[in-house]
Amino acid sequence: MARIFDVVEYPDEMRDEIVHRFPESGFGDFRIGSQVIVREAQSAVFFRDGRALDTFKAGRHTITTANVPYLIDLIGKAFNDRTPFTAEVYFVSMREFADQKWGTAQPIIIRNPGMGLGVALLQGFGSYSFQVANPQQFVAQIVGTTGAYSTADIQGRLRAILISKLADLLGETAAKKDVPSLIGLTEEIGAGVRAKAQDDFQAVGLTLKSFYIENIKPSDKSAEELRAMGMLDMATYTQLQAADAMRDAAKNPAGGAGLTAGIGAGMSIGQVMGEALKQGAAGGSGLAGAGAAAGAAAGAAMSDVMTVEDVAKILKATEEDVQALITSGELKAKKVGKGFRIGKAQLQDYLSK
Repeated sequence: MARIFDVVEYPDEMRDEIVHRFPESGFGDFRIGSQVIVREAQSAVFFRDGRALDTFKAGRHTITTANVPYLIDLIGKAFNDRTPFTAEVYFVSMREFADQKWGTAQPIIIRNPGMGLGVALLQGFGSYSFQVANPQQFVAQIVGTTGAYSTADIQGRLRAILISKLADLLGETAAKKDVPSLIGLTEEIGAGVRAKAQDDFQAVGLTLKSFYIENIKPSDKSAEELRAMGMLDMATYTQLQAADAMRDAAKNPAGGAGLTAGIGAGMSIGQVMGEALKQGAAGGSGLAGAGAAAGAAAGAAMSDVMTVEDVAKILKATEEDVQALITSGELKAKKVGKGFRIGKAQLQDYLSK
């Protein structure tokens, strides 16, 4: 014979648990007159066949058809005080779940006209807190028949909402503010995200109590990662790779001064590379070391005619990238057999653009 519960309660403090089902599996056998004990910061929701019977707040309650009117439909009007009925009870924590962490797994892309590449990649992290506002709605829409539902079970969903609203707000703000100014508006942006996300939280029976931004900063993504994200065209990518090569060359006492002077004079990266290649070809002493280091970042020796592999080493790019440049016509090359040959003058012409 199934056990009939005369007392229904869940004494746990529910620090990380949002909902706990009683019993955790199957159905509970209750009866008219059973006691339901709901502790402070809890609510208890009766469900049967996916239908909410009633919600009890903190206190001691006696199950009657007065406070659970739908019981009449379940057990009929001809019953005595000991008639059992099956249902499940969901104890819902009504406390505020504070200090929940959020962070940007991938940088948020925003426009940054007039600075750098014209776009900026921002990363941020912080904390937020939420609270169940509508226990019946939350159980019906989110928890289902799960025996226990914790903060860890819903964190991914809530973070996705928050990051989406943050990205949207950063995009709107960046249209009016430059990135340095935007980074200084963490309190205003945090309040904006909270306002934007509130409807999404309420749609599942929750309230977003707070949203704090601890830090927003430019991403440290490399040129390769930026290009993989589709943020750089091949020309810009190559220039950034050349800049990396020149940075390495700057560590060389023979070449660092020449490169630094060129950039200081307002020359573009492509021009500096072109000058380095020119003087390297002519045997010039000032930028020869820099040209060798920047033009042959992977240790490849410069020659009058180069293969795709040679050029890839010089540009610190992949052979596929070089093939793409040749196919698009940006880099002139001559087909020889199944491969391509690139002249030094053609590579210099490309880098000087």
